[in-house]
Amino acid sequence: MKNNKIISIHLLGWALLLIYTLVGQLMTKEKIDIMYLGYSIYVVHLVEFYICYLWVLPNSLKKGGALRLIVGLCLTMAAFIALRYLIEEVLFPKFLGFRNYGIDTTAFYYIIDNLYFGTSYIVFAVAVWSVERAFFSERVNKQLKEEAVKAELAFLKSQINPHFLYNTLNYIYSLAIPVSDQLASAVLRLSDLMRYTLTENADGKVSLVKEVEYLQSYIELFRMRFEPNFYVEFERIGVNEQQRIASLLLIPFIENAFKHGVLNKQEQPVHILLQVVGKDLKFVVNNTINNHQKDKSSGIGLVNIQRRMELIYPDKYQLDIHRDGNTFQTTLIIKLY
Repeated sequence: MKNNKIISIHLLGWALLLIYTLVGQLMTKEKIDIMYLGYSIYVVHLVEFYICYLWVLPNSLKKGGALRLIVGLCLTMAAFIALRYLIEEVLFPKFLGFRNYGIDTTAFYYIIDNLYFGTSYIVFAVAVWSVERAFFSERVNKQLKEEAVKAELAFLKSQINPHFLYNTLNYIYSLAIPVSDQLASAVLRLSDLMRYTLTENADGKVSLVKEVEYLQSYIELFRMRFEPNFYVEFERIGVNEQQRIASLLLIPFIENAFKHGVLNKQEQPVHILLQVVGKDLKFVVNNTINNHQKDKSSGIGLVNIQRRMELIYPDKYQLDIHRDGNTFQTTLIIKLY
C-alpha cells in the first residue's frame, strides 16, 4: 500500500474509535471525570500503538530481531504505564482536581493493573503491522514475477543477435591473425567477453575463476586501447575453482571506475582487490576521480547492482561506497555460501 493510503486508513480507524467512545459516553450520561479518563486512555493507547507499529516491529526484522522485539515490547509497555501515570496521576490532580487511582495505590499494583490495559493495543499493533506486511510482500512477489517474465521474454528476443555477433567475431579473428597480432588479440578478448555473457547456469551462478577471467579480459581490452598510459592493478587472493558467484556481478564496479576514474597516472593507478577468506569474498575498487571525464554513457549503475544484491544475496552482503572528493572507493563483501 502507498503511504498516503495507509495514513488515510489509520486516521479513519482512529476517528471511528473516537466517535464510538464519544457516542458511548453520551448515551450512558457518564460524569465529566470519567469522560476525561476515557480521553486519556485513548491518547495513551494511540502513543503505545505507534511506538510498537513504527519502531519496535520494524526493528525486529534487523539482526538480533528476537532480542530487539523483546526489549522493544518492554519499553513500549513501560512508556504506556509512565505516560498514563503522568496524565492521570500527575496532571489531572493538578489541573482537574481528580485522579484515576487512589492516593494509597502501590507502585506494584499500578504496574500489574496496567499490564492488562496495555497489552491489548500491543496485540492490535502487531496484527495491523503483520497484515500490512503480508499485503506488501504479496505485492512485491507479484511484481518480481512480472519482471521475471519480462526479462525472460527480452532475453529470448535478444538471443539471435549476440550469437550472430559472437560467430562474426570468431570469423574476424581468423582474418586478423595474418594482419596483426595485436588486432587478433583484441578480437579474441572481445569474443571471450561475448561468450561469457551468453553462458547460462540453472542457479545463475558461475565459477569465481571464470568471473575473474572475464574481469581480466575486460581490463586487458582497455589496456590494449590505452597503453602505454594505462595503469590498473588487479590483485587476486584466495580464488579457487570451488567458489561460485552470481555471474556478471563484479564488472559494474570496474566499469564505473574506468568510466569516472583516472587511468593514465602511474602514481595513482586504479587498484582492484579480490580476496576470498573462508566463506567471505571481499571486492574493493579504488580510483582517483576524473573531474574532466567526457564519457556520459550510462552503465549498469551501482543502484541497480544494490537491487540485484538484495535479490540474490539478501542479508548476506555489505556494500560500502566512500568518496572524499578526490578518490572513489567501493567495497563489497559477500558470503558466497
